[in-house]
Order: sequence, then structure tokens, then C-alpha cells
Amino acid sequence: MARMDSALEQLAAAHGVATWYRDAKRRRVEVDPDVVRRVLGLLGVSADNPAEVRDALAATRAPTLPGTVVLRQGQQRRLSTPGVLTAEDGTELDVTGSIPPDLAPGWYSLASGDQRSTVLVAPPALPELPRTWGWMLQLYALHSANSWGLGDLGDLRDFITWTATAHGAGAVLVNPLHAVTPTHPVQASPYSPSSRRFVNPLYLRITDIAAYQRADPAVQAEVDALRIEPARERIDYDAVWRAKHAALELLWRAEGRPRPTMSDGLRDFATFCALAQRHGPRWSQWPAELRHPATATADPQQLAFHAWVQQQCAEQLTTTREAARDMAVGVVHDLAVGVDPEGADAWALQDVLANGVTVGAPPDTFNQKGQDWGLPPWRPDRLAATGYAAYRDMLRAVLAHADGLRIDHVAGLWRLWWVPPGATPDQGTYVHYDAAAMVAALALEAHRADAVVIGEDLGTVEPEVTETLAAQRMLGCAVLWFARDEDGPGTPLLPARCWPARAAASISTHDLPTALGFLRGEHVRARAELGLLNDETAEWTQARADRAELVSLLRAEGLLSADSADGGDSEDQIVVAMHELLARTPCRLVLASPYDVVGEIRQPNLPGTVDQYPNWRLPLPVTLEQLQRDPRVERVVAALQPAASTIGSSMEP
Repeated sequence: MARMDSALEQLAAAHGVATWYRDAKRRRVEVDPDVVRRVLGLLGVSADNPAEVRDALAATRAPTLPGTVVLRQGQQRRLSTPGVLTAEDGTELDVTGSIPPDLAPGWYSLASGDQRSTVLVAPPALPELPRTWGWMLQLYALHSANSWGLGDLGDLRDFITWTATAHGAGAVLVNPLHAVTPTHPVQASPYSPSSRRFVNPLYLRITDIAAYQRADPAVQAEVDALRIEPARERIDYDAVWRAKHAALELLWRAEGRPRPTMSDGLRDFATFCALAQRHGPRWSQWPAELRHPATATADPQQLAFHAWVQQQCAEQLTTTREAARDMAVGVVHDLAVGVDPEGADAWALQDVLANGVTVGAPPDTFNQKGQDWGLPPWRPDRLAATGYAAYRDMLRAVLAHADGLRIDHVAGLWRLWWVPPGATPDQGTYVHYDAAAMVAALALEAHRADAVVIGEDLGTVEPEVTETLAAQRMLGCAVLWFARDEDGPGTPLLPARCWPARAAASISTHDLPTALGFLRGEHVRARAELGLLNDETAEWTQARADRAELVSLLRAEGLLSADSADGGDSEDQIVVAMHELLARTPCRLVLASPYDVVGEIRQPNLPGTVDQYPNWRLPLPVTLEQLQRDPRVERVVAALQPAASTIGSSMEP
């Protein structure tokens, strides 16, 4: 590897491109200078020779008002020239010397001399979250007698009404409900969406749509005939979309082909959907004039149809949120870390995304070649220059129907591992974002929506991430399998009292073994069967040791009989004890999964697989109606009730 010269280091630092980083073992890793030059080039900075580096460095030193000024309420910013500050309602304020500290939280435009900037004023922190417990759902897996092939928003509404009334649950966290491209094959993963700004119509309850309820009996019968039974073994997303798409078109025509009023964002999304249905799902292969929203046109009828479908999604999400109005928190939506590079957002927002770049993770012990998630990142320079408008609008779109937001891979607000086009994951580097701006925008939009924020901060995360979340009264995540001393693997599991207070606690996640799967070693068996293990014997030995360690902790907490022989406790008893352990922690939010409660052994997603495992396609082994009568639910709910009490309720600000 060539040596990194100091001028290139300075240039990279000025643009947030890492020239070195610390790996999972905190060892310093140097980045190849050629990788740094490639990534700088992707940010529009030429650095192929010393002269280009010198010129680019000189450009960074030019005095200028930044494209975005970030302030917390009560702070002020000095200005070199007088200016005019314009609030969102059009109110203007002359500013001289500095931006005043008494501005209300909001977005402002600043004109100072010949420069223009966005001023973001965020609250110091979010309100304190009441301590409560709730559920985390993979909505597609939740199915009832009224479902069409998978769980839908009607099922979610009924689940919320039931658990809020019968159990006093305070929150329901759902998987990302982001939109898919309306073509076949339908993307199953909720974490590789077409758009994070719009909603997946596969989750619509067809019979709850007002157009269905107004339709004449003949149309209703035609729609009813399209219904498919909920999956028992594996969800068929293509079959669900064929049925619901046909039903939606029938109802749209029965309503007289309405043309809803559209925002610019909705018009772009509807245009993309119409074009994808005609030209295929890969917009990079469309005719040249269609590859950018500024020059693309679509059939007005199809555009109106897709806008109308999103209108139905918004109405059902509103009804679902109303069902949770008496909950301590309510409905928490999950925000995926990125979007499909061939999807609607990548097409509509390509001016602020890094085209051709994908994000992932550097090499580590478990992935020695690194990871490539196939998702394009925001360009930090374009975000700042445009006042973070695209990021803000995305947050607003999700929060419009949410009482809370879980941010997948929240460390991505600080930095993302960029993999240049054609490179392998180990040939990338970190690109840093203005975390102050990213977090402030999140805090402002959550404040306006009166929403809680949970940041998924599992894995290798810099301390400033968790510290910032805590300072903002946002929650991190704490998972039973990972709740160990800071020294990492090989250290003892933490007793309940030592868990972090500012966290959402759970037994597992969608990428990890279920409770029963962990006890039985299903995570080892599944990977061994697929040939994903280098040393199966060692994996089984570790799984048995992990199980024994967990049981020992539960006994030490007094949650299992201390004098029973190993294996003397039933699996049901151990699972209930796991939930009791969560309730004993000081964590502000405790979450249970129906997968764990009803004894599902298969995890929703098996990392490292695509089609070898039924990722995101596993329905719950019981219907919603059966779940409501299941005695195991009552036992777990009783175990979780202390999480809604005064235990751990007093916290430092």
C-alpha cells in the first residue's frame, strides 16, 4: 500500500473521508490512498495528482457561510454580514451580528450578503419517555381470518386494540412498512425498500377501503373472489400483490378513476411506479429521457392510480394510529438504513444520493471480506448544500403516521462505509456525515411529531453515538444475547440491574435466534444445514455453553429454581423467565416478540443468506385469533407488567 501524504489526508478530512479507522478489536487500520482518491472523486473532488489536491485544498479554505447552519434552541451564531432570516410561515427577521438565541425550533432560510443558507434550530432534547413495555411485530407474519396472504394494517389495528385493552401494553414496534416497486418479483426484505417516503400497499386491508364498502354487491363479489388464504408455511409476496393489485384497480375504477391532489414527492413516486410497470423495475435501463424525474412523464391514468393507492395507505395508517391513542407510546415505525438503488427514491433523489456507491461494513472477525448491503448512501455535501431537505422530508413522511421511530443502524447518521462502484467491500472507507445536523434534524422532526426515537446501536458503534442518543433522550437498543460487559464476547452476561436505562430491551432481533431457537440451537442447525459453518462442532459447543450461561443467570436472578438439575426447567419456564429478566432491567422500554411467546424456532432473517433460507417469508405459527386465546401470552404479559411500574422510572435528565 502506498503511503498517504499529508495534503491528501487534509483534503480527505475536509470532506469527511476517513484515511484510517479502528476495527471491531479497536486496532488502527490504514485506508489505501487510491481508495481515498476514488471516494473523493465520488464527492466531486479531483485528487489524482498533487496539483489537484493542492487546488482542492485551497477551495475548502475559501470563507463562506455553510449551506446549513445547525443550532440548538438557546444557541446563537455570529454573522460576518447582516442578513434576513425567513421562517417557514414567511415571517422575516432582520439579523445583525448574530442569529438570535430565542428562535423557536424550526427550519429557517438565511440570506446574508450574496450567500444563502438553511438554519436548523432543534430543541435541546426530546421529552422524557415513560417507562413501559410493548411488542415488536413482523407485520407480514401476523395473519388473521381476514388477511389476504400476509398480515395487514387491519391486523395491526386489531392487535393494537386487543393488547392495549387487555394488557395495557404501551407500544407496538413494526418492521419497516416502506414501499416496494410494484413489479414482479416483489422484494420481500423490508430493509431494501423502493421508497422510505411511501407505504407498501401489500399491507392494505382491502375490505377496509371506503371504496370497497361503497361498492355495489357485484363489485364486492368480484373483489372477494380475488382473496388468497394466509400462508401457513411461506409467504408468497408475488401472489399477494397480484391479488391486491387487481382488487385495487377494480375499486379505483368503481370510484370513477379518481385523481388525488399530489405533492411533488407523491407525483414523483407515482410516476416511478407507472414507469416501472411499463418499462421494468430497473430505472437505469429505461429510455434516457425517463431516467430522471425532471424529464420523465407517465400515463396520467396510471399515475393517478398509484397516487390513489397511497391515499388508501395513509388513511389506514391513520386508523391504526388512532387505535393506539391511549398507549403510553403508541405505534413505532422502523426506518431502514437505505433504499434499493433501482427503486423509486434512488430515481427521484438521485441528485442527493451517491450514484453507483453502496454501503456496508468493513472486514471483521465474522465477515472477513466485509459486507456490501447494496444500498446507495446520501451525499453529505449535497445534503448540507440543500438544507437537508430530502432527509427532512423522509423523516416527516414516516413520522406522519408514527408515535415513534426506530432508526436502523443509527451509527449511519455519523458515518457509513462506502464501497465504490465495482469494488469489493474491503476496498472501501468510511465517509463521515455532519452528525450534529443529522441528529438535530431527527430531534426537530420527532419533537414536532411528539414521537420517541430508538436508535439501533448494536454491534461496533463509536461511544459518541450512544452518548449522543442518551443526551437527546433517545433510546439505544439492548438485546439479551449481547448484554455483556463492555469488554465484549467471552465476558459474563450482565445481571438485570446493570442493563442501560436509556434503551429498548428485547430478547432478540429479526436477525438473531428466537428464544426457543436459541435454547435448541436452531441458529446452528440452520447454518450447518446450509453449509455456512467452518466448524460445526465448535458452534454446537458454543451454543450449549451459551444456553447454560443464560440459565445460570436466570437462576442467579431467582427467576428459575436454583436447585433444579440442568434441563430441569421446561422451555416454557425459561422463556417466561427471560421476559421477567427484561422487566427487571432499568430499560425505559421492554419489547416482546410473538415469535418468542408462541415457540417459533426459526428466526425471521438469517444473515448471510438470500434464497437459501425463507427470509422475511415466515408467518407466525398461529393466527391472530389463536394468539389472543393463547395462555402463553398471558404468562409473558404477567412477566412484563413490572416494566410498566415505577421500577427504574426515575432517571437523570
